[in-house]
Amino acid sequence: MPHLNRRHFLRTAGLAASALLLPAVAARAEKDPAGFKLPKLPYDYDALEPAISKRTMEFHHDKHHAAYVTNLNTALKDYPDLLKMPIGELMREVKTKVPEKIRQAVINNGGGHLNHSMFWTMMAPKGKGGEAKGDLLKAIDESFGSLDKFQAAFSDAAMKRFGSGWAWLGLKGGKLVVLSTPNQDPVYFNETEPILGLDVWEHAYYLDYQNKRADYVKNWWDVVNWDYVAGRYNDAKKG
Repeated sequence: MPHLNRRHFLRTAGLAASALLLPAVAARAEKDPAGFKLPKLPYDYDALEPAISKRTMEFHHDKHHAAYVTNLNTALKDYPDLLKMPIGELMREVKTKVPEKIRQAVINNGGGHLNHSMFWTMMAPKGKGGEAKGDLLKAIDESFGSLDKFQAAFSDAAMKRFGSGWAWLGLKGGKLVVLSTPNQDPVYFNETEPILGLDVWEHAYYLDYQNKRADYVKNWWDVVNWDYVAGRYNDAKKG
């Protein structure tokens, strides 16, 4: 093959190979877009039964949480720097760094993404989450009198949250506190570090319990991941 023809052949072959690669690259980009991602569950969908059913987990994670992620990315599509921030950092600084015109959308959907991302890890299959002990249990005893009294106060906060929201155990000013928050507002708005949270939106329990929120709250204690909660407490203490 003459030298010029060989160069022409190689250039043509290279262009053809590039053309073949472009669809694959585009497919990867479409599959893995910039922005926040829906985290995988740390257990199977049916792992929390009977407290929380497989069907509820599928809807809650794959539909509701996924929608928060999609809507958050849409709200921030014109702000690439904000899309690169860790979700916790973004929600801590949402009132100062996020433009006012999209701020409420980011609070609603970013809070939903953050709260749910923590929620999945705060639970574990029954018998696999350990128990409240060590520094965490000592702090609970100091703040509430006993583990039973803490659970009663937390459950009461969950029951008294009118409409949609969350119940929380948090660290504020070096002390454990129980509080509830509306909608998907981050606990950071209360100058509190989240330690343990319970979703009391109806989508979290209605398929299993209908209007019996009290039964949902009671059974949820069976799947609390105390080992993970203890880790969150120790990290929060360190600041």
